[in-house]
Amino acid sequence: MTRVAVVGATTWGTTLAVLLARKGWPVTLLARTPEESAELASAQRNARFLPAVEFPPHLRVTHDPEEAVSEASMVILAVPSSTMRRNVLRVRDAFRGEPVLLSASKGLEMESGKRMSQVLEEVLPERLHSRISVLSGPNLALEIMEGKPASTVVASRRRVVANQAQGLLMSSTFRVYTNDDMVGVELGGALKNIIALGAGICDGLKSGDNGKAAFMTRGLAEITRLGVAAGASPITFAGLAGLGDLVATCASPLSRNYQVGRMLATGRPLKEIQASMKNVVEGVFTTAAAVRLAADLGVEMPIASATYKVLFEGMDLKQAVAELMGRPPRAEWEGLV
Repeated sequence: MTRVAVVGATTWGTTLAVLLARKGWPVTLLARTPEESAELASAQRNARFLPAVEFPPHLRVTHDPEEAVSEASMVILAVPSSTMRRNVLRVRDAFRGEPVLLSASKGLEMESGKRMSQVLEEVLPERLHSRISVLSGPNLALEIMEGKPASTVVASRRRVVANQAQGLLMSSTFRVYTNDDMVGVELGGALKNIIALGAGICDGLKSGDNGKAAFMTRGLAEITRLGVAAGASPITFAGLAGLGDLVATCASPLSRNYQVGRMLATGRPLKEIQASMKNVVEGVFTTAAAVRLAADLGVEMPIASATYKVLFEGMDLKQAVAELMGRPPRAEWEGLV
């Protein structure tokens, strides 16, 4: 029987676990501690992140990696990028056989700038490298739990692996596409969070729809530049993991990164905002990682650089806008064509 393990009782991890269990797959959700596991199992819901969503009968919870992943045909890793390496080290010795490994994290490792699939390859034995896949798209968890239509994309270097993940995840309300461009799908999902921070700032500063549309479009251009330099296909950034995710994350109040941008526009300090959030705000860590990666690859990313200065160097928001608007004139597709 096909069994699925989800590592991480995060909002997204819980959403994917519930989505799969509603389809009838036996799903085990791996919590961090015995206390968290007992709380989730007793309440039969994730009261912290998704209090209105009851666990289906096919979903069980454990804190034991062996119990969660040893018999799983697919293991979904739905933890923040900052803890991915630590979580994989926690569960890797429990793997049996060659399950499909699906990273559902939209971020880059802050210290190294590495994508999550690269982290997995560093930590996991070589026999599992060909089983790695990644998931990204315009996927706001609450809407998916409410049964609203959504689409996503699974990417893997091996088509059979992407197809296996697609078959397990696909439902009448959750349409799954496949792709072989892991680099593009991962970078699209991670880097759009930087632009979402700025989109929230745009709205908070009442910059107008023209300004926000220009910001999002130029943001997608620099995401694509970095992606192509890293080996991605430019067309991936016109798809669900690029444009699709960008639109949803920059427009919806359900987006954490967008919310943080709006709060920054009110003058609240970043540390205070982060302390008030239940979930990790991936865009903050990804901004630092992206700036380092862009420097390594020789790619100009003015929006990411300005966002870094705002987040980590205390630059005034209006000064950041003025610097972006005052850059020298250039051709629209410079650096891409």
